[in-house]
Amino acid sequence: MDRRKSLKSIVLGSVAGGLAIHGCKPSTEGTELTEAPKITYPGRVPQEIELIDELQDEQFLNPHEVETLTILCDLILPPSEEYKGASDADVVGFIEFMSKDVETLQPDIRGGIMWLDHKSNTEYGTEFKKAGEEQQKGILDGIAYYDPETPGSERPFEVNFFSLVRNLTMTGFYTSKIGIEEIGYKGNQPNVWDGVPDDVLEQHGVSYDEEWLAKCVDQSKRGVIAEWDEDGNLIT
Repeated sequence: MDRRKSLKSIVLGSVAGGLAIHGCKPSTEGTELTEAPKITYPGRVPQEIELIDELQDEQFLNPHEVETLTILCDLILPPSEEYKGASDADVVGFIEFMSKDVETLQPDIRGGIMWLDHKSNTEYGTEFKKAGEEQQKGILDGIAYYDPETPGSERPFEVNFFSLVRNLTMTGFYTSKIGIEEIGYKGNQPNVWDGVPDDVLEQHGVSYDEEWLAKCVDQSKRGVIAEWDEDGNLIT
């Protein structure tokens, strides 16, 4: 299964089974969270807009955490010649927002980053973001491919952390503009309506007026908004 199909299945239903192991070395340049632009929110009530603006004005992740998460997310969903990576969709910005909106995520995300640094310092003498890519993947392999069937094993905190970030990465990417374009999602599309089927009309002993058909079922006029007079007669 190619990357497009496999990742589409992940974001639409199942959780990813493992860590993507190919891709360029992630860069930490330009990983600072930039101030989110004030945008409009069609369909939102004033209370929702006020809450979103408040969350955008807050800051949860510090610069070190942003850099570490940027590397982690790009290891989970790396860029390639054909596809964009997590950083291209500002997935860390999405995780930042979700962490402020759902505060119960904060201990797991912050604690997980601390665990990565502790593990990296213990095994390689440096924090996670400064370790080599193969060293980083070596750390992640132990929590990305966790086997719950191992006798006597319990699902540890770091496994839950990686699963959480993996899910947030996929959700953030595939709800972004470039992620939606990658899977080719077009959204709801209007169907072509040719009127009630003839056999149904015959069952009820009715038929369309030719003038009505020309105005309402003619596909060349499907973009024209219908108008009625005061007596309920169709004008256009």
